Amino acid sequence: MAHQTHPYHMVDPSPWPLTGALGALLLTSGLALWFHFNDVILLPVGLIVLTLTVAQWWRDVIRESTFLGHHTAPVQKGLRYGMVLFIVSEVLFFAGFFWAFYHSSLAPTPELGGTWPPMGISPLNPFEVPLLNTAVLLASGVTVTWTHHSIMTGERKQAIQSLFLTIILGAYFTALQALEYYEAPFTIADGVYGSTFFVATGFHGLHVIIGSTFLAVCLFRQIRYHFTSTHHFGFEAAAWYWHFVDVVWLFLYVSIYWWGS
Repeated sequence: MAHQTHPYHMVDPSPWPLTGALGALLLTSGLALWFHFNDVILLPVGLIVLTLTVAQWWRDVIRESTFLGHHTAPVQKGLRYGMVLFIVSEVLFFAGFFWAFYHSSLAPTPELGGTWPPMGISPLNPFEVPLLNTAVLLASGVTVTWTHHSIMTGERKQAIQSLFLTIILGAYFTALQALEYYEAPFTIADGVYGSTFFVATGFHGLHVIIGSTFLAVCLFRQIRYHFTSTHHFGFEAAAWYWHFVDVVWLFLYVSIYWWGS
């Protein structure tokens, strides 16, 4: 590597793929033990291993891109393709939940009373908390775009302010959804309606938390002068992910909250 004559990044040997796989194994095994036997021995171990792996792996990628200069134009192009394919896989992930919802709602079976929502289910009012959450996420899409524009034009202070506001809006959305879950008149055990509602909206909520964490790392990096107007793909990837989360929520709101009620 001392005499490298090409613009590509030959990754150094790293322990993080191995520890990440181990952490994922411990986490999933711990969840299975918790669900079936109410045993929480493995769960915290898996969470700790996975969290430490993610933090140190991300640290190494930041070092490679910001301080070692490994993220050249061809490398960034590959990262962009990788992020696009990842988002495509996430689209297909949520497509399964929408498929389950529409499969059950468009032709309700006699077991559901032949109606949707099923007999005995009192759906949430789509024009209360869900509408407020929609406004919050749409506003966060505006602020994250403001951040991108600020980075592109070298407005560092505006970029920090708008990115911080985006994270606050993400946290507010999560808090509102937690309140909605707490006050919901049905649970995940209430048949196909409860399961499709909580699995679809719950996984979206998880994606909001992941996206907020992604943006928080970008805020830290922006404060530390890691981004320039020509070298900021770390933020771009987070912004793409956040816009994906926004779009999924719009489909969830229209399908499950509004039409499904």
